[in-house]
Amino acid sequence: MRIGIDCRYVRIGRHDGISRFTAGIAAHLPDRHDHVLLVSDERQLASLPGGVSWERIPAPTDPGEPLVARHVNRLGLDAVFSPMQTMGSRGRRYALVLTLHDLIYYRNRTPPREFAWPLRLGWRAFHLAWWPQRLLLNGADGVVTVSGTTAGLIAEHRLTTRPVTVAYNAADPAEPRAADGGRTKSLVYMGSFMPYKNVETLAAALPLLGPDWTLHCMSRVTAADRTRLQRLAPAGALVFHDGATDDEYLAVLRSATALATASFDEGFGIPLVEAMGVGTPVVVSDVPIFREIGGDAAEYFDPSSPSAVAAAVRRLEARWDAASSASVAQAARFRWQDSAERVTQAVERAVADRSRRRRS
Repeated sequence: MRIGIDCRYVRIGRHDGISRFTAGIAAHLPDRHDHVLLVSDERQLASLPGGVSWERIPAPTDPGEPLVARHVNRLGLDAVFSPMQTMGSRGRRYALVLTLHDLIYYRNRTPPREFAWPLRLGWRAFHLAWWPQRLLLNGADGVVTVSGTTAGLIAEHRLTTRPVTVAYNAADPAEPRAADGGRTKSLVYMGSFMPYKNVETLAAALPLLGPDWTLHCMSRVTAADRTRLQRLAPAGALVFHDGATDDEYLAVLRSATALATASFDEGFGIPLVEAMGVGTPVVVSDVPIFREIGGDAAEYFDPSSPSAVAAAVRRLEARWDAASSASVAQAARFRWQDSAERVTQAVERAVADRSRRRRS
């Protein structure tokens, strides 16, 4: 079987969540089929596995995206897997599996800040009702999502009649923290500063932990967000890395007491897996997706309460060695090899279902 992998969402220079998911799946696909990487910019190939054939098609932001099948049909593919749900399906002659990562923007409708205003407007309008999502998903032959939590929400809201497959997000393998390396009185936050991320609660918890505690914020931050957060924490307690490299991020993780996030909502939470994978426990919001990822290894708190954050950190300190070992075991549940196999099975099922429907 000849399967196209839609790699047009791979970022040039540095991954975001969907870009990392795409690259992780593409790099670990089983070898029982032929694969073709579909890119919109040849520079994307630098983040993708070498030695795999590739084709260039229009970018997903092209106005002709609803009719992108006209380009893909010419490639003679049996199936296409896309890491997004927005790939055009009209007129296709191949099986199609789309991905719906989460439903966050139905509850938190502020669009990603990096979008141009026409995309922000369209993004917000899209999430005002369920029917556009149903139209997209039912235009495919199968749907992938990255967690059981989101799969449950897809079923709850009856978003598709197609089979839904869970293929977890994962983290790239990294060296664990040294067993005798000790730990600092520091927490690590990796993520954006959008309102639903609720970083304010983490900042407000710092004075409750004591004068020596710091919170390392790893992502790029605006001057306005920096100033707002600094008003909530003691002077010097917030360390802004403003876009850390992978090596810098891992170095901070390996010396920290915990990774922390107070998000009110998430689609997955790759930073949790990254931290647990190197033996750094996590203290996180008590929301279903984090329960699914963190299991018994994590400590949970009410995300509306700074004092609950501080209490969770204290509980973690009391069992830190056991929590570190449990975190490594928990993180091992999320592997790109397993997820790529699940994606391949979803594609194989989509091809069989499409063939059966056409015969009937």
